Amino acid sequence: MAPTPTAAPRINAPRINRGRLWDTLMQAARFGGTADGGVNRVALSAEDGACRDQFRAWCESAGLALRVDPIGNIFARRPGTDPARHPVLMGSHLDSQPTGGKFDGALGVIAGLEVMRCLAENNIAAAAPIELVNWTDEEGCRFGGALIGSASWAGSLGLEAALALTDRAGISVGAALDAIFYRGTATDGARPDAYFELHIEQGPILEQAGSRIGVVTGAQAQIWFDVVAHGRAAHAGTTPPSARHDALVGAARIVDLVDRMMRARGEDGRGTVGQLDVHPNSRNTVPDTVRFSVEFRHPSDAEIERLGVQFPREAGFIARDADIKLEMRELLRIAAQPFDPACIALVREAAARNNLASRDIISGAGHDAIPVARSGIPTAMIFTPCRDGISHHPSESITPEEAAEGTQVLLEAVLARAS
Repeated sequence: MAPTPTAAPRINAPRINRGRLWDTLMQAARFGGTADGGVNRVALSAEDGACRDQFRAWCESAGLALRVDPIGNIFARRPGTDPARHPVLMGSHLDSQPTGGKFDGALGVIAGLEVMRCLAENNIAAAAPIELVNWTDEEGCRFGGALIGSASWAGSLGLEAALALTDRAGISVGAALDAIFYRGTATDGARPDAYFELHIEQGPILEQAGSRIGVVTGAQAQIWFDVVAHGRAAHAGTTPPSARHDALVGAARIVDLVDRMMRARGEDGRGTVGQLDVHPNSRNTVPDTVRFSVEFRHPSDAEIERLGVQFPREAGFIARDADIKLEMRELLRIAAQPFDPACIALVREAAARNNLASRDIISGAGHDAIPVARSGIPTAMIFTPCRDGISHHPSESITPEEAAEGTQVLLEAVLARAS
């Protein structure tokens, strides 16, 4: 049974225009739209540039003041009535995966635009300025580093390092920004008072629970490894079991270990091997080298610390028993990131005012909200359900009602903070 909303304080908030919101989402999906209904709008591509141009035109039509910073983040500002107040920021990203859907990231940006349009047509000016941001390259599928725009803006990634990242063709972020005319010069405005981000859940929890709104309380901790299993190549037909040093057999057992360690932690556990490269990759040769990725995620920093000790030890035992050698490198370890209790409360109250069943949820994916929150800015996220939990795929789907409900909650949370 879905949670029952509880009463929340009333605010003088207008209603968003559901039809206009959905129409704008569908217009945005045309940029990089694919024949199977998905979107291929990789960061800083020509398609991304064209979508950015349209976004800027929409913002200008809504009377917003625009600026673009040196990493290409686009900010659109609606002034407040109190010049001493710092702005309340909302936003997400317009770039997509190569085989992405219509809503990942784009929902948060277009919802923010609808909030601005709604405030303008109802002649509502909050005390604090309200700003909308489209972050550069959240997805990380082109230049090898995710959250480039938000991490650079927040100070966790140096600007020069971000601009120097290159894609497989050797094109740098800086050159790609120049190619679409989005290397801006604007210096940062006033430090935001708070940040809110609306996003599809990208998982099945809300839909399975019958919840309409996810009140995101924070993001999971993560640990990533690169692993190489070294065996010895041999003829598949002439080498008996006693003489084999099969790197793929050892790697397969470690992949199973990752799955078992994940499941031992219940529904909070996450463990994935997403990349695997077998050498020599020949039908009749025992593999001598297997390179693969391993990542674990969990809401608890303590669990990640345990996994950081347990996984290398147990993988080493497997390698010994398989008579292979193992090379392992820890790539990164990211602490769990809690969001701001006061901002979370505003999201929860907005859902309750609209009689929307909500539940607290931890973000399993990375989002721009995470580096923003790490920089010390009070942050919260809002999740809407997505059908079957599918994302990063052309079949990614939400309903107009779900989009409108999430946007209404965003508007009320932002307006409450700004007022």
